[in-house]
Amino acid sequence: RRRRRRRHLRHDDGGHSRHHHVNNNIGGLLSARSLPRDLNPGSSIDGEDDDDEQQDIMNDGFTFYDDEVLQIETLRATLEPRPSPFTVDNNGGIGFCSDDDRIVIHSLEYASQESAGASCGQGGIFLDEETCMPIPKYALRSGPRKTIYHDPSTVRCAIVTCGGLCPGLNDVVRQLVLSLEDYGVGEHNDSTILGIYYGLGGFLDHSMPPAHLNYLAVDGIQERGGTLLGTSRGGADIPAIADQIEKMHLDMVFVIGGNGGNRAALAIHRELRKRENPKCCVIGIPKSIDNDILLIDRCFGFETAVERAVSAIYAANVEATSARNGVGVVKLMGRQSGYIAMYASMASGEVDLCLTPEVPFEMDGALHHIEQVVHRRGHAVVVVAEGAGQDLLGNNLNNGHDVKTDASGNPILQDIGPYIRDAIKAHFKSTGSHADVKYIDPSYLIRAACTNPADKLYCQILAQGAVHAAFSGCSGVTTGLVNGHYVWVPIETVVEKPRKVDIRGRMWARLLAMTKQPAWGTTS
Repeated sequence: RRRRRRRHLRHDDGGHSRHHHVNNNIGGLLSARSLPRDLNPGSSIDGEDDDDEQQDIMNDGFTFYDDEVLQIETLRATLEPRPSPFTVDNNGGIGFCSDDDRIVIHSLEYASQESAGASCGQGGIFLDEETCMPIPKYALRSGPRKTIYHDPSTVRCAIVTCGGLCPGLNDVVRQLVLSLEDYGVGEHNDSTILGIYYGLGGFLDHSMPPAHLNYLAVDGIQERGGTLLGTSRGGADIPAIADQIEKMHLDMVFVIGGNGGNRAALAIHRELRKRENPKCCVIGIPKSIDNDILLIDRCFGFETAVERAVSAIYAANVEATSARNGVGVVKLMGRQSGYIAMYASMASGEVDLCLTPEVPFEMDGALHHIEQVVHRRGHAVVVVAEGAGQDLLGNNLNNGHDVKTDASGNPILQDIGPYIRDAIKAHFKSTGSHADVKYIDPSYLIRAACTNPADKLYCQILAQGAVHAAFSGCSGVTTGLVNGHYVWVPIETVVEKPRKVDIRGRMWARLLAMTKQPAWGTTS
């Protein structure tokens, strides 16, 4: 059996390693890039056999080097190892996950760059039409470890929800509490689970003390939308939050958020690592209704959002088919990524034109397509993501210097929905005809929805993985589904840029085949 090649970064390295993205503090490395492959199989950095090191690659408390695995930081050097409480019965007789367990990130090997979807070749992450980010072959498997690095009887932890509402926030909060209690957190006076109110700013708002959470406090909250803890954007005074975390003697902080929330979690992790004897593990849980977090197959709440969006599309179709020259226009969420619009359009089977932020469409061509569909079918249904067509409204999102952002760092958009509605009306009027246009914006109905069963299960597993990551001593990581398996990945990787629909990929090709709309951006 071929031994995997590994390197260890000693904490006195001083940050002078040749590898990408070195952090000078304990733990050493955050990397989203493939690492050099200059070691022979079966040998360590000094050329000696590394059989002993393979038994528990991360137990020395330092980030490990493996040229094929996404790097994970740990605090194990400053924490005390101990057996997991689940070793009593070998985790219910099922056993544990190992630090040597690997998940293949990309399962598809393309024959050539000409193959559909081969935008990034073998082993890259699609960022946009011009950019791919190289990625190692494997990710580290999520799950319980036999050895843990926090004493459950003394653990103090905090849970915070950030950013906009999304189906599943309560599900994740509830399961975090239940999983922490499974480890024994909260059973002793020195151990507690705290809920931070109204986002990261709640760490600094002394008028709203944290809630003490247990199974009774979260009982039944998965049956309703929103978040028990409340949420907000911004408020991320990172040094002040790190100070408060130290004052509260927290051992774990769970940040439930999207790109902005995870960026804040990474910043908190890095700020704490600068300080003496860091012990607080900061773990992210990827929440984005837009499904725009890199590498992760899907974010929690996305499937529920698509389901609710399909209902809105069906309503628009009813309106359109019940009127002469009827056109239904539905605006859906999607600032920079059109996943909800694309998936809901395909799932409904009723959409004739889907406009997303990734495609710089031509208004004249879009109006001509709608006109042709109405003449052929008597009606049409249009879906537009909120971030589509911003250039038509004078909002150039490609010019980063001029883009205004909200408190979470998201671009502030012009309202494309009414613009499309009015343009359709004006176009038909200019041809001497008439269109009965109905406009639906279900955004807040979708945000406030309770999760469907698939998302409920997903939220539970993500929360369990986050708790296992914290007890394993990991920090600066997030949990997620990658290639159908649950993994831990560095937050640094997933916040590199918002994930976008690959308009040269197979899913977009399927959408074009269904809607018969012009193939903007993919044909000359």
